[in-house]
Amino acid sequence: AHHQSGHNSGVIHSGIYYKPGSLKAKLCVQGAALCYEYCDQKGIPYKQCGKLIVAVEQDEIPRLKALYERGLQNNVPGLKLIGPKEIQAKEPFCRGLMALDSPYTGIVNYKQVAQSYAEDFQEAGGTILTDFEVTNMEMAKESSSESKEGLNYPVLVRNSK
Repeated sequence: AHHQSGHNSGVIHSGIYYKPGSLKAKLCVQGAALCYEYCDQKGIPYKQCGKLIVAVEQDEIPRLKALYERGLQNNVPGLKLIGPKEIQAKEPFCRGLMALDSPYTGIVNYKQVAQSYAEDFQEAGGTILTDFEVTNMEMAKESSSESKEGLNYPVLVRNSK
């Protein structure tokens, strides 16, 4: 997770942008809730600072309202449209005609989250191998007590550097 998690913005996205009913939308909304819950359980600091998506031109307002509707369809919690006075109250140096307030958006240090995941995995008996180059990947069939068909999982075939 060093490259992915250590170099991203650390945003916990709320799920506003994805197509309603899509797997991405569902996973984003559910994932944000689970991320906050996990961080609370593990004592990982985060900031649920929210986000404003601001329309500064009249022709941006219909797109902003469409994003609002999309967010509502995706069950993003706490969304609301706000006017210029509320924008300035939330962000004193921001000016706009209208904004979409997404209070559920947050930030976290994903390096800490990934480290905690690694510790959980090792405590459960898993082994983490580093400094290996992936040269091939194959699908392995695993049986599941819940499914007679089995489940497919990727298996990494690795060689030491």
